Amino acid sequence: MAGASSKSFVVALCAVLSCGSAWAAPSEYEVKAAFIYNIAKFVEWPAVASPVSGRARLCLLGDDPSGGAFEVLQGKPVGAANWEVVRVDGGGSLKECRVLFIAASERANLGRILARIEGRPVLTVGDTEGYAGQGVIVNFYQEENKVRFEINRDAAGRAGLAISSQLLKLARIVSGAEK
Repeated sequence: MAGASSKSFVVALCAVLSCGSAWAAPSEYEVKAAFIYNIAKFVEWPAVASPVSGRARLCLLGDDPSGGAFEVLQGKPVGAANWEVVRVDGGGSLKECRVLFIAASERANLGRILARIEGRPVLTVGDTEGYAGQGVIVNFYQEENKVRFEINRDAAGRAGLAISSQLLKLARIVSGAEK
């Protein structure tokens, strides 16, 4: 990210994290929470996927490595809805998730998880090497000690999600998990 987009990201990051006058460096997962918050603004869900009861559910699946960092999104606005952050297990319903964060602990179950939501408008997110190539839509990775993200456009299309070209310019594009 360069120039104005980088500056606007920092402002948005502080809005999400409630930065005070003492600017402490955010943790890796606080940055990822801010990315999720901002990425969702650049995704268009089909009309049939309107949030239920004014909430947009961010589901966390697997062992949470964030130490609760995603909780900062609870109640924050996203479009016409507010974030609801919930933990789910592999046996629970994933149908109400707008965004599904799949932890590294679910690597062995990834194929089954993606099959359960196949064709549903769920933005899948992870931070595990190879996830995007296996069909996760957004995957975070580290480069030069910075959090970056990659997008699997094919997986987004299969989920019925349209991702803004502005967001795609900032991402590394990955393909894989062809059906």
